[in-house]
Parts: sequence; C-alpha cells; structure tokens
Amino acid sequence: MSVDPGFGGQKFLPQSFQKIRDLKEIISSRGLKAIIEVDGGIDKDNAGMLVDAGADVLVSGTAIFGSKDIPKAIHDLRNN
Repeated sequence: MSVDPGFGGQKFLPQSFQKIRDLKEIISSRGLKAIIEVDGGIDKDNAGMLVDAGADVLVSGTAIFGSKDIPKAIHDLRNN
C-alpha cells in the first residue's frame, strides 16, 4: 500500500518510491519472479515515476472512477 490503509481517495505517500526501488532490488538480487503491485494514491502525476521505480502493476480507483472522463483518465495514467 502506498497510502495508509482504510479508505479511497488518500494522498500517495512519497516514501513508497524508495520502498519500491528497494523491493525491486531484493527481487532481482535473489532471482525471484515476483511482481510489484502498488495500490493507493495512484494518479497521472505519479504513475510513470512508480513504473520507473520498479512497479509492475498499478491499481487506481479514485483517479479513474472519480473522473468525469474515464477513458481520458486511463489514457493519462498510461501516458505520463
């Protein structure tokens, strides 16, 4: 979780970037085939940085379903 668990719409916790990088390094150094899924506070402003940090799967609720234009919200998440 990249937010404090409990409810949707929370702000992303920036320290999650380093945790993802650290976890990616552990997975790689041990030759594991695990994937990293990040859930919480995912939006168009941090999605690309999360993938760059090592996230394989992003879960986004509010940024998509809270949008008036769901297709555009999905596009923005994929292309930022």
